[in-house]
Amino acid sequence: MNLRRALREPTGRPRVDRTLRAVAVPLAVGVPAAVVVLWLSTTVFPYLSVNHDEGVYLQQAAMLLDGRLFLRTPFPDALRPWFFVVDGDRMYSKYTPVPAAVFALGKLAGSYRYALAGVAAANAALVVALTRDAFDTRTGLLAGIALLGTPLFLVTSATFLPYAPTTMLNLAFAAAYVRAVRRDDRRWAALAGCFVGLAFFARPYTAVLFVVPFAAHGLLELARARPTDRSLRTPSSLFGSPTFRRVAGRYAVVSALGLAWVGVTLAYNWHVTGSPLRFPYAAFAPQDGLGFGHRELLGYERDYTPMLALRANARVLWSFAARWTVAAPLGTLLAAAGLGSFVARARAAWSGPGTSGGPGLSDLELRAVFAGLLLSVVAGNVYFWGNLNVLAELDNPGDGFIALFGPFYHFDLLLPLSAFAASGAVAVASRVRRLVRVRLDRSQTRAVLLALLLVAAPVLAVAEQRAVSRPVAANADLSEKHAAAYQPFERRDLSNALVFVPTPYGDWLNHPFQALRNAPSLHGDVVYVQNRDAAGDFRIVDAYDDRKLYRYTYRGRWSPAADATVTPALQRLRVREGERVRVTTTVGIPDDTRGVNVRLEAGDRAATYSLVRTGDDRVTLTWVVTPDGARVVDAVGANLTETGRARVPVDGAERVSLAVTVVQPGGSTFTYRQEASMLAANGTVRTLWPPEERLCRLTVHCGREGTYLPGETTLDGAFVNATVETDP
Repeated sequence: MNLRRALREPTGRPRVDRTLRAVAVPLAVGVPAAVVVLWLSTTVFPYLSVNHDEGVYLQQAAMLLDGRLFLRTPFPDALRPWFFVVDGDRMYSKYTPVPAAVFALGKLAGSYRYALAGVAAANAALVVALTRDAFDTRTGLLAGIALLGTPLFLVTSATFLPYAPTTMLNLAFAAAYVRAVRRDDRRWAALAGCFVGLAFFARPYTAVLFVVPFAAHGLLELARARPTDRSLRTPSSLFGSPTFRRVAGRYAVVSALGLAWVGVTLAYNWHVTGSPLRFPYAAFAPQDGLGFGHRELLGYERDYTPMLALRANARVLWSFAARWTVAAPLGTLLAAAGLGSFVARARAAWSGPGTSGGPGLSDLELRAVFAGLLLSVVAGNVYFWGNLNVLAELDNPGDGFIALFGPFYHFDLLLPLSAFAASGAVAVASRVRRLVRVRLDRSQTRAVLLALLLVAAPVLAVAEQRAVSRPVAANADLSEKHAAAYQPFERRDLSNALVFVPTPYGDWLNHPFQALRNAPSLHGDVVYVQNRDAAGDFRIVDAYDDRKLYRYTYRGRWSPAADATVTPALQRLRVREGERVRVTTTVGIPDDTRGVNVRLEAGDRAATYSLVRTGDDRVTLTWVVTPDGARVVDAVGANLTETGRARVPVDGAERVSLAVTVVQPGGSTFTYRQEASMLAANGTVRTLWPPEERLCRLTVHCGREGTYLPGETTLDGAFVNATVETDP
């Protein structure tokens, strides 16, 4: 009997039942959110997305699991991942470790992707709970459903980017704050301080923008907690007031723990960059930050003026409203209706006499905080040039990152937009029901409402399908391209391997090949290194001298476009060494050839020859590399004539290349090009074999779009084959 009494509220309602209901409604949305996001992550982004920040966070997560904040190597130029700062022999991410730590928790549970599902579930449940706090259970459930249908939530939550985890921390702060104020509970205040501090550690500016309306409410509550007698508002009298002391103490707890995490952030900065006020992103790119004026990141620079900021943010917000809300733009219209309903109620409630109230947080005030988020997040983002960079073209919000992931810097707006869209839907439905009931009886009202529902349902479904399918399809097309590019790795045992990786976007790993990440020790089962110059290649080979060598290459031009596909290959490499390296190269010569020129290069020096074909459809050249230099020594199927220098010196480590240019009728040409890393030292020559091979049209130099892959050429009669011998 005592137990039953203990489990009951004063009203007689069992506490357990009430708690279960309080948890069940958020879970009813959170669990589907986790399932959908996990499915999207595994099916749409199996090789990650074209936002290469994902690889940065996953690399950082692996480091945290290994107990590291730094990658350490004597070869940072060869092993530097995308967006890592090089500081001597150590490298660290430009991003703070909090989002990576969240992803690491998923790995501890079995997969990094489980963290995405967990974050999505938490965000959905928190949106439901907070909307219920501001409105009612029905509106909270509708807000969760609206969130589940929002493309920005679905797509961004399915990627390893920091926006959803940071929003999770912000929403957790908001939920704890509401309970701390309404229950006057310092334990909830402590949680609120911890969550907002962690959010600051994750993304400082994002956390500041989110906390602004809550801070405004806190100041209002402190003001209302003052004694009504002005003579008692001195500092000593204020803290003599039990009400003010209680309210101030609660906010002191929030502030103290929040500031403690700010201190942790500054300590991390000091440990990593050497200065508490220098954030890692500033160490990477000092001009990549907040504010107007000159902004620069990796050679890309803009004069970010207030007018440009307003134009860019207007484009971003228009894209958000028109493309990235639930069933866009219907979700935006419903949110506007809900916001309008709130404004009308707020004006009516706060315009009358005696409405200042006392300490606390009413439903209407919490809705005002939600509306304040719309202002703080939108206005604050104008000050950040990242919103310009998500637009590939300022006048085209359908291009760039925003077309694939949405306006992710505004991710925190999902709370107020979902809440007001839900309240707008309730308000519209109530208004329609009232209008119908005035004119019709009950049975007719039901029939009309059912007809309206049958008409509205397909409209909403079509709008939702269009809003979600567009970014999902675009990202899925890109994933098909990635799957083809990584195919050679799927069917190869690479245990104890060293893989040279191309660098189409500059001297980085994981940009673009995010799936090819190193272990934090840089001595994992597979080590990936940048394919660089000959000296760098041999230093790496010597440092990892017990490994099998591979070269990852492809034919084609790599770009972010889905239709810019490549034909990949993973080639086994070996080091060949001797007093002399003898290479035999056979190339196809079409019947209508007008002439053949040969060029043997080492660095910026070259030996040149001409060929007059005497045989059938091929020519075989023999070229030799010794410590004294390189030269072509024989030709089979053609007469060889020196037209310039006969021998080219090889000084230490060099890229030695043979170029055979075939002149065709009309002056058109194509060139076979073989390029091998050579090291001439201590009386011997070493080479990485086989060489890189190109088939270039109309030029003697071409990029990977000319990579020669046996059986893949479209030129009639064109082929190249090479063998190597070394003298002991």
